[in-house]
Amino acid sequence: MAILLSLCHCNRTGCKMEVPGFAVWIFVCLYASVVGYPNGRVREACTSMVPCHGSSPQLSPEHTITVNGTEFKPGDTIEVHLSGPDFEGFFIQARDAEHLDRPAVGSFVLADRRRSQLLTCGRTKNSAVSHTSKVKKQDIKVYWVAPGDAPKHVQFLATVVKKYRIFWVKIPGPIVSQPDVSPTPSLYTTSEAMSTSHPVSYISKPFSASSCGITKFCIRNPTNCDPGSASCFFLSFQQEESSVFIEMSGPSEGYLAFAFSHDQWMGGDDAYLCINEDHHVHVSTACLKKRSYPLLDSVNALEDVAWRLADGLLQCSFRRHIRLPAYKGRFNLDNSYYIFLVDGEASEGGLLYKHRRQPLVTDGLYNITGLPQDIGGSRAPRLIKAHGALMFVAWITTVSIGVIVARFFKPVWSRSFLLGKELWFQVHRMLMLTTVMLTSISFVLPFVYRGGWSQQAGFHPYLGCAVMALTIFQPLMAGFRPSRHAPRRELFNWFHWSTGTTARILAVVTMFLGMDLPALDLPDPWDTYAMIGFVAWHVGTDVLLEIHSYCLVRKAELIEDDRVQILQSLTSAEAEGRLFKQIVLTIYVCGNIVFLVAFLIAINQV
Repeated sequence: MAILLSLCHCNRTGCKMEVPGFAVWIFVCLYASVVGYPNGRVREACTSMVPCHGSSPQLSPEHTITVNGTEFKPGDTIEVHLSGPDFEGFFIQARDAEHLDRPAVGSFVLADRRRSQLLTCGRTKNSAVSHTSKVKKQDIKVYWVAPGDAPKHVQFLATVVKKYRIFWVKIPGPIVSQPDVSPTPSLYTTSEAMSTSHPVSYISKPFSASSCGITKFCIRNPTNCDPGSASCFFLSFQQEESSVFIEMSGPSEGYLAFAFSHDQWMGGDDAYLCINEDHHVHVSTACLKKRSYPLLDSVNALEDVAWRLADGLLQCSFRRHIRLPAYKGRFNLDNSYYIFLVDGEASEGGLLYKHRRQPLVTDGLYNITGLPQDIGGSRAPRLIKAHGALMFVAWITTVSIGVIVARFFKPVWSRSFLLGKELWFQVHRMLMLTTVMLTSISFVLPFVYRGGWSQQAGFHPYLGCAVMALTIFQPLMAGFRPSRHAPRRELFNWFHWSTGTTARILAVVTMFLGMDLPALDLPDPWDTYAMIGFVAWHVGTDVLLEIHSYCLVRKAELIEDDRVQILQSLTSAEAEGRLFKQIVLTIYVCGNIVFLVAFLIAINQV
């Protein structure tokens, strides 16, 4: 487990970056919730000394700070010793004892460079000391050098981390004073962060949806599911005077989280997480910075926290005030927002991993303190749904039917005309132009949604671009089709067939890959079986018609040995097979429609 001190300045004023030049620390704040920061370069914590570990500090310190003297003069050196049970991270400062909220004073000199390192807080060089690794230790010794402008009284403070979730903030150490000054002030024994802990209780039974739409604003997925079900994601809000009581549950062994957002994109959102750590649930607020990992707050604005782990469900409930002006990261709950609901995995130490599937997002802005409603949500954005639906229409129906018509219905419809052209050709051309139109519209939608290229979709977008290029190339090539008896007609036919076949194969592979992407994520393993079924259906129909055509040819050859008569008999035999082919085409079209409807229903439900 990667520990500490991933100390962030997350306090009552929200998540704050004080020194933008510290690029390393920006990385820490983005990823502290996932990997910690074990090498101790935690300068962003200079003010609060609070680690961003998503839980409250312990109240009774196990570690002590001792010094080798009680008086100092500017330029003097004082030995400072931190000791206690095994710990992995620490952070030591000296501050004005009468104004502990002011910056660190003086500078430190190391006694052991293998286990400790110097940090610069504010404008004072070497004004803090931290660990170099998460290797367990029981004591640390450093030397503090008094500055020329030292205050009258100086107190040493330390933050100590035993494990990721177990830490103490601003452990008070001895006060040292300059000679001939007034008595030292009273020793500080707690930090402001410690006073924010709230008692935690346990939920006795699953939540109820009976009040949804009556007194509760509820979000359920699947729609109208029972919160006690092992497949139901449930989130409810119930206003109680100036506060809102919130319940959240779902099938997760790691974490559940929801967030209020001004849009349907992650970033700048007000998030709330319930994290399963070693069979205990920690409830925390968090800041979301763009598409990064959540930055857990160390100061919690939540009350009446309770949780339950049973029957494969993670449940948590808590209360928060509608307005929290002292907490900049918290939104006012009497406004309208998009609401996200997500689940994911967490390590044994409570470290969060990125959710594997798309968050559930409401389809509009909602005010949870307004009229109670009982709504659902979607894990797939509308533009991505439209993209998938149009591609399924194009490559399951129009292309497949158009290919069958061109391949097997020339003799059947050769004497039927539509707008001056043979019927089979007009049907084929209409279906293929429809495919080009649908594919072109669908191709643009993901770029509109993402605002550019997606780096997280694997091979799907690359294959999609290849399919789009071949789709455009086909009608362009058809525009230069030689006449029927031209010498290059055979070459054209071969290129036309090979290009179309390649496009269809790539399209099927692309759809296979796209169905399981987080943005759409059709239900497994149904989507794979359905797509395999469609491919088998199309290949089976193709093979059946090929066998039928072969049988007709053999029949024609038996009728007459003369070559001219063979062709005439072939035409006659093909005409005799008209009814069979029309029946097969009707059944094939109906089957394609069934597959298409099944896929469209699945897309609508995600």
